Amino acid sequence: MNAEDVVSYLREHPDFLGAHADLLAVLTLPPLRHGKVISLTERQVQVLRGKVQQLEQKLADLIRFGEQNDEVSEKVHRLALALLDADDADAARRSLVASMRNDFAVPHVTLCLWDGVGESEPGGDADDAARRFAAGLVRPYCGAPGNADVAGWFGEMAPHIRSVALMPLRRESRIVGLLALGSEEAERFYSDMGTLYLERIAALASLALCCPQPSERE
Repeated sequence: MNAEDVVSYLREHPDFLGAHADLLAVLTLPPLRHGKVISLTERQVQVLRGKVQQLEQKLADLIRFGEQNDEVSEKVHRLALALLDADDADAARRSLVASMRNDFAVPHVTLCLWDGVGESEPGGDADDAARRFAAGLVRPYCGAPGNADVAGWFGEMAPHIRSVALMPLRRESRIVGLLALGSEEAERFYSDMGTLYLERIAALASLALCCPQPSERE
């Protein structure tokens, strides 16, 4: 019988050492660190401790992510209340921009609307290329501003914008605007980041800014 036969036997009989617990005290492993030879039992304890530490870290990460999600949810809730409290689309626009800057700590915010649905922020002017880009969005775009050619919307700060989040605003089934968030940090908005909350913000903004007012429906 060779070593491979022993390994194969132990794999086929995983309860073998349980039935022969005395072997655990005499089996040893090669030196792992500092030249110390340890028993199989000590090695198992080390492995289990490592797994416990990994699970503790995962739990800590889950708790942290949960707390962060709670904070973002609260901010979105406050935004929704502010938009509901707005007297008209212009007040809603001011509340939206203020929320992005103050509550969400986004340094640069601009809004561009077209097809006569509302008033854009100063500097927000969508050319045909930007409108075509927006028409192809099925969810918010996050990444470098060059891909969308909207850096100019941020005025004198345009040369310093390294990442953007572009949220399409809809009136019924048409995209009629973009809410653009900009940052000097390249990793603030990145291509594979989650967009769930951005989509919710865009839905709230679309309803407040782009949907027909009651007088328009009559």
